[in-house]
Amino acid sequence: MYQKLVIVGNLGSDPEMRYTPDGTPVTSFSVAVNRRWTAKDGSQGEKTTWFRVTAWRKLAETCNQYLSKGRTVLVEGDIDASAWTAKDGTARASLELTARNIRFLCGSRQSATDEGIAAPPPAEDIPF
Repeated sequence: MYQKLVIVGNLGSDPEMRYTPDGTPVTSFSVAVNRRWTAKDGSQGEKTTWFRVTAWRKLAETCNQYLSKGRTVLVEGDIDASAWTAKDGTARASLELTARNIRFLCGSRQSATDEGIAAPPPAEDIPF
C-alpha cells in the first residue's frame, strides 16, 4: 500500500529545529491550508485545516534556514492522523505530515534578497 499527501499553505509559526540523541536534525512547523467556497445560495464559506509538519536530515536543515512564519510552501509527504480525549473531556485530533519534499512558493529570489533574507534554493526537489 502507498499513501501520499500534497498540501499548499502558509507557515503558522517559525520552524523549530532540534536533534535526536544520535545527532539527526529534525525540524517541525505548522502549516495552515485554507479552503474557500461559494454555496448555492451565494454565501461564502471558509475553512482552515492545520497540519503539523516534520522534516528530517538535510531537508530539516534547509527548512530551518529558509522558512519563516507566513511563507507559502508545498509539502509532499506521509500523513498520520491521531485522536485522543483531552483532560477536560473534549475530543481532540491532529494531522501530522512527515515531509518527503518541500517547495518554497512565496516570493522571488530577488525580493527575498532585497529584504535582507537569504534567498532559498531554486524551485527543485530538495533531497530528503
